[in-house]
Amino acid sequence: MTSKTTETPPPAQPPTVPGPRPLTLHMAVQTSTLLSSLAALTGSNGALPILRPGLQDRRNDLQKALDGVPPEAFYQAVTREARTRLERFTEGVRMYRRAPRTARPAAPPAVWSEGSSRLLDYGAAPEAARPADGQEPPVVLVVPSLINRYWVLDLDAEQSLLRNMAARGLRPLVVDWGDPEGDERTFTLTDYIDGRLARALDFAVGLNGGPVALAGYCMGGTLSLALAQRRPEDVRALALLAAPWDFHMGDMGLIRLLGAMMPRVEASVAQGGVLGVDMMQSMFATLDPYLTPRKFQRYATMDPAGPDARRFVQLEDWLNDGVVLAGPVALECFRDWQLGNAPARGEWRIAGEPVRPADVSCRTLVVVGERDHLVPPASSRALAALLTRSETLSVETGHIGLVTGGRARREMFPRLADWLLAP
Repeated sequence: MTSKTTETPPPAQPPTVPGPRPLTLHMAVQTSTLLSSLAALTGSNGALPILRPGLQDRRNDLQKALDGVPPEAFYQAVTREARTRLERFTEGVRMYRRAPRTARPAAPPAVWSEGSSRLLDYGAAPEAARPADGQEPPVVLVVPSLINRYWVLDLDAEQSLLRNMAARGLRPLVVDWGDPEGDERTFTLTDYIDGRLARALDFAVGLNGGPVALAGYCMGGTLSLALAQRRPEDVRALALLAAPWDFHMGDMGLIRLLGAMMPRVEASVAQGGVLGVDMMQSMFATLDPYLTPRKFQRYATMDPAGPDARRFVQLEDWLNDGVVLAGPVALECFRDWQLGNAPARGEWRIAGEPVRPADVSCRTLVVVGERDHLVPPASSRALAALLTRSETLSVETGHIGLVTGGRARREMFPRLADWLLAP
């Protein structure tokens, strides 16, 4: 049985939005890239410069296409295109900042809390199904990443993994990590997994009257894996959505770039005790410096009142609504996971014990986004290969689209719910 969702009324004025964060970095990258193109052409005397050996063939093709074109005409064309892209990017940012915001559905009640963290009970959402036999729906403990807010799993009434689960007969309890405060700023991954998350699991098991399913998204999947290994008697099934494991399955050039940034990360943690949102956003932006400009250039061409523009604003608001990361956790994730590849090497430990996927005894579903550039498919498949009772579900989406895209809603959501409902 369902009823209309109660929504929080929208604010009278659009909120002040700091994104895209950090804006100064994105503006500087965009401007310097476009201006450097002109500088390269100016110094080339009409011949196209070779920026990287891998671009040699493309450079030759373009050079042939430009045969007979006066160098000055080509230079002017590049100048116009550079100006157009920069203007389109800045217009996209302005549009985003002044865009109206769609009110999200009211959050369900919190049924447990500890420190800054709480469990939100989506079994109490208006969309939740009530079994005809009077039995309570099976509990699923949903674990998002520590870096971003949980609400990417509950964008609105149309696109919500959590409400979809509830409507299909599950009782999702999602971890809202909150902002680390006080002693939480010194937490390690052991503190989160063997402490905070383990006690959330205790509550979920008590509420369910027995073992529950775990479902983790992104980093939350990797945390859930470690918890499932440690608590086999309390976890009956484990769903891993775009969960990273082998961090060296992607572009090693990006890993080397991250290695060059680590001294700044370590200095930031040493100074403030945490890794700030803008620092993390700078790191992700450096891995693909053209992603944000491309997104905002596309957004500038959208109908501001259309559904694509509305979804763009929702997702950008979520990306910019980041959470600081406890210093020790930041070093474990970026230094030990990303650079050292500790999980895949068997060197990641929780409470002194190695995390071994082969020791996870429950049935497991590994969900892979085939166009995921943040967690490459090979990274998740490497994890699936180590699990003894695993199935793999492949979806043609990117990382965020795995939980926010129309294809995921149509194809992945129902299959995930059916898998979680199975005994």
